[in-house]
Amino acid sequence: MEKTRLYAAYLTLSASERRQFAKMLVSPFFNPPAGASDLMNYLQACAEKKTRPDAETAWAVAFPGKRYQDAHMRLVNSRLLSLLEHFFEYQAHFNAQNRNWAAIPAVYRQRKLPKHFQTAMREARAHQEAIPWQDERGFDLLYRLEWEQYQFDAASRRSETLNLQQLSDALDAGFLIQKLRLACLAQSHQAVYKTEYHLGLIPEIVSLAFRRLDEPAIALYFHCYHFQAENDALAHFTQFTELLFEHSEKLPVEEKRTLHLLALNFGIKRINRAEEGWLNLTFDLYKSALEHGILLENKHLSRFAFNNIVAIALRAGALEWAENFIYQYKPMLERQFREAGADLNLARVAYARKNFSAALQHLQRADYKDLMNNLTAKTLQLKIFYETEAFDLLESHLTSMQAFIRRHTAMGYHRDNYSKVLHYTRLLMQLPPGRTPARQTLRNQLENEQSLSEKNWLMEQLEK
Repeated sequence: MEKTRLYAAYLTLSASERRQFAKMLVSPFFNPPAGASDLMNYLQACAEKKTRPDAETAWAVAFPGKRYQDAHMRLVNSRLLSLLEHFFEYQAHFNAQNRNWAAIPAVYRQRKLPKHFQTAMREARAHQEAIPWQDERGFDLLYRLEWEQYQFDAASRRSETLNLQQLSDALDAGFLIQKLRLACLAQSHQAVYKTEYHLGLIPEIVSLAFRRLDEPAIALYFHCYHFQAENDALAHFTQFTELLFEHSEKLPVEEKRTLHLLALNFGIKRINRAEEGWLNLTFDLYKSALEHGILLENKHLSRFAFNNIVAIALRAGALEWAENFIYQYKPMLERQFREAGADLNLARVAYARKNFSAALQHLQRADYKDLMNNLTAKTLQLKIFYETEAFDLLESHLTSMQAFIRRHTAMGYHRDNYSKVLHYTRLLMQLPPGRTPARQTLRNQLENEQSLSEKNWLMEQLEK
């Protein structure tokens, strides 16, 4: 019974939700099956003791004195799960953020109670206008209210001018936000995984959105779409971040997280191209995200965000900040990546301080099961071997790393990036001393590289 969907769903309930659900099970309105309350009490006791529920024991509690019937027990489980799902639906429906405030005006309109309708409409419109962030849900509610108003006015023939324009505007706004968000997510995903999505109406959507930039939700995704399409990227990115910071307190947490991640991923991409103007913008965005706690999911920080934050801080020269961040947020990493993630990033800090022996010690203590962590660690070793002139170790390391990259094909643009790092490192090793034509040729090649994460490091070694 411990594997049933009922118990798994029940465990997600908070203490207050369990009390509310228990009340639901004693109400004849919901027609609960016999033994429902006793069975829930048994599951509650199992949850508190952290023991696994057993079907026959549950039966004995719910139906004392009766012979165990497996088919009946399964039926009761199924009925209770349906009631629990009904409870979830009830919660979602009457949640203040998701509640359909147009439902009551609709009922009064259908029952031909015009005064009740008008009062209910005023209350519903006041609620809609008070929503702090008008995303597609806010515009969907506005559309539903306008639709009820239209049906009421059209039936009563009290107005020659109907609200069809308001209906269209509300419908357009909600659709624009959803479509632009989807376009931004598709752009971000296909930039990493080299896939392609064919989304219809995008040129028309972008053109229509341009005329609705007074709506912050539309403007945010409009600028996000443009900087990801790399149309005057820095200008759109700057406008995007200004809007994001201005409206940050009003944004729902999930929306705030989505927008931050879209911008951060793009900022990292431009930093990896060694382009000017992106480092501090992206670092400020990360600090803002940490300050608002929007990078945490279930009190955990992803290992990808953890690594990126340290990398950005080190590039910005904030070594002390980076080290403090590692120790502060290490407990928030997933357990299986915690030690490896902390050691890898402490190695990066030690490397930035030119403490190569400490960096190598941190790298040796970690087991890198994550592909990107493994590549980051290998790249750090490469740089240390080169800078300490351990060229025999470096030659062996380059061969091993090249084989590693060939074995892992699902790396997206990272595969090209790390292959280039190996390629240019070998060219560095082959350079004769002095200011030779070969050195100038390599410098020109590096300067023309548009996407190379270690471009700055390679240029620094070239100048030594």
